[in-house]
Amino acid sequence: MATYRKSRAFAPEGFFECEGRGLEWLGAAHAQGGPRVVQVYGWGKDYLDIERVGSASPTPQAARAFGAALARMHDAGAKYFGSAPDGYNGTCYFGPLQDPVKMDTGEWTDPISYFADGRLRPMVNLGVKRGELDKRDVELTERVIEALPDLMGRAAADKPARIHGDLWSGNVMWTADSGQSEAVLIDPAAHGGHREEDLAMLHLFGMSYLSEITEGYQSVHPLKAGWQERITLWQLYPIAGHCVFFGGGYVNEYRSMCRSLLK
Repeated sequence: MATYRKSRAFAPEGFFECEGRGLEWLGAAHAQGGPRVVQVYGWGKDYLDIERVGSASPTPQAARAFGAALARMHDAGAKYFGSAPDGYNGTCYFGPLQDPVKMDTGEWTDPISYFADGRLRPMVNLGVKRGELDKRDVELTERVIEALPDLMGRAAADKPARIHGDLWSGNVMWTADSGQSEAVLIDPAAHGGHREEDLAMLHLFGMSYLSEITEGYQSVHPLKAGWQERITLWQLYPIAGHCVFFGGGYVNEYRSMCRSLLK
């Protein structure tokens, strides 16, 4: 197989090992009908070697199959909300290759405390530290956190899922290497999380055949009532991340998303 080397000089400690182990952990669900995940060949301090995948166009059938496979990967589960990928004990990361930030790991048993303490608060505080967000944003975030039991509704009873963690459309490659179009997952921030997080990320920047993906997903694991209303809630973490990485218009977007949830 042809190899693709992803590299970065002076990468943060454990960055490529975390990604490599994340890919392997997600890929382990393939045996249970999970999606194809890019093959890992090895890693070092400043590189990750993975298989090179040829790109193709998605089809409605491939999208439906991907949705079903994604549900099975989520169903493969994790020990806790906040679990790191199996075999990895270091720091986990979220964000672009040139500026990844620490993503907290932990042993949360419920999604509300995981989302509040492990995701929203750390990212918003980092935004304040970098001067992109301010104390009004902290207050707004705290109001959303107070409302989490209502906002999360029935989804608060879900068990930890094995999630990709950064599942925007750019991290779902479509290939026809096997003869027919299929999805291949790349570039994860894999961890034990809530299944609706990955689905909300797919809605973030536009995704081909999203309704077919959702249809396939629901055929394997029907989502809890009200999941569409929770999309904005789960998008708060990546958008807060975009405030940290890029600032600009993402700051107003984060604020308006918080306000829309508090109406």
